[in-house]
Formats: sequence, C-alpha cells, structure tokens
Amino acid sequence: MKILICNDDGYQAPGIVALHEALQDLGEVEVVAPEHNNSAKSNALTLHSPLYVHQAANGFRYVNGTPADCVHIALTGLLGYRPDLVVSGINNGANMGDDTIYSGTVGAAMEGYLFGIPAIAFSQTEKGWKHLDAAASSARDLVQGLLPGLAGADPWLLNVNIPCLPLAQIRPVKVCRLGRRHAAEKVISQDSPRGETMYWIGGAGAAKDDAEGTDFHATAQGHVSITPLKVDLTDHENLRYWGQTAARLAAVAPQGDAS
Repeated sequence: MKILICNDDGYQAPGIVALHEALQDLGEVEVVAPEHNNSAKSNALTLHSPLYVHQAANGFRYVNGTPADCVHIALTGLLGYRPDLVVSGINNGANMGDDTIYSGTVGAAMEGYLFGIPAIAFSQTEKGWKHLDAAASSARDLVQGLLPGLAGADPWLLNVNIPCLPLAQIRPVKVCRLGRRHAAEKVISQDSPRGETMYWIGGAGAAKDDAEGTDFHATAQGHVSITPLKVDLTDHENLRYWGQTAARLAAVAPQGDAS
C-alpha cells in the first residue's frame, strides 16, 4: 500500500513525525507537508505565487504553501503515482464540530478525498502533544484495520479525534456526528509600534452541542471519535422551499424587452 502523509502544523511538528513512525512499516509511506504552521487554512490553495518543494534530512518533503497545496502538488505530479490512502495529522489540538470547516488538517485530507482517494484526518483533543505515543498507536491501529478494504473502494473521508490519555485508558472507536461550538471568543486588539490597531482572531468557543452521539461527547468519555464527512454543502432539505421562493421572485420581476 502507498500512503501519503500531510499535516497543518509543519513538517517538523512532533505529530507528523510520530504518525510517520507509526505507519512506515504498513507500506510505502511518504511525507509532503507545509514548511511552516498552517493551522486554520482549511482548503486554501496558493494561486498567485510560486510554490517550492524541498527535502529535509529525514526524507520528508516540505512546501512553502498550505496543507491543501501539499496534497494537490503531490497528487498532480510530485509523487509520480497515485497513493492508496491520504493521512493528515496528528494535529496539535482537537478538530471537532465547527472546527472541521476551518481545519488545515481536515483540508489536507479533504484534498485527497476530492481526488478520489480515501483519506483520514487525525487530531489529539488537547494541545501540547501529551501522550502522543498513544495517539500514534491508535492511528496505526485504525489505518491497519482499514487497509484491507482500500482496494477498489469508493473514496471516503474520516475525521478522527483521539483523547490525550495513556494508551491503556483510551476506549474503543465510536462513530459520531459533528457537534457544534459556541461563537468564537472576542477578537483581541492591540496597538502596533506604529500606532495602528492590529487584531488577533480570538480562540474557539466552548462546545454548544456536546450531546451523546457527538464527537465532543465521545472523546470526553475517552473514546476515539470517528466522523465520516462529505463535501456536498447543498441544503437538500430546503431545496423545495428555495425553488418556490425563486418561482415567486421570477413571477414579480420586471419582464425584459423581448424585441
């Protein structure tokens, strides 16, 4: 099996090093990751400046771009082959609920999924790399269990969050829906040395929907949460309503000159 690894914390982050070590004997494993931290870059691609690829002493390749850039470049020419699986992480902190919209970790995995390749985004629920060895072992177990079903499979996208616990205390995987967070904390403003006001985006809000069945609830109980994701953002439930609204608007709109 051929596995591509990426992340959003940068190619030198402990999480991606631990993930590579955990997966390297499962197949042909390559790392293409951002040069610097690119948290919260989502699916952004760099379109107006050149991207460069360099190789570190440990063999990891790194790109002066976003996580999605890394996977895109890897899949469209850099690797020279199509991997069987794209794995992103292990992220320094949770990617649950609304986080998945902003997450560069999820964005990297999603880029693989958009190319028709099964993909997994791995994150720890807390920052600081505590019990990273346990998280890497949990990631390995999941990947190893999924590898036999990859051949000829339709692509899928999984968002996985691992509690920051010793391995013996981590409970079995649980399939969950995404929870929801409260609105983000207030923006932080400061005066720059030049007297201009500068702004820092505030921290993520607390969990709003952490009921049983959500990723927040599962990880709080010590489970590894797995949430299958999809890219279709269409509001299917309200298509009929908006169709009726469009018909009403068209009926009262001024008619153009037919001549």
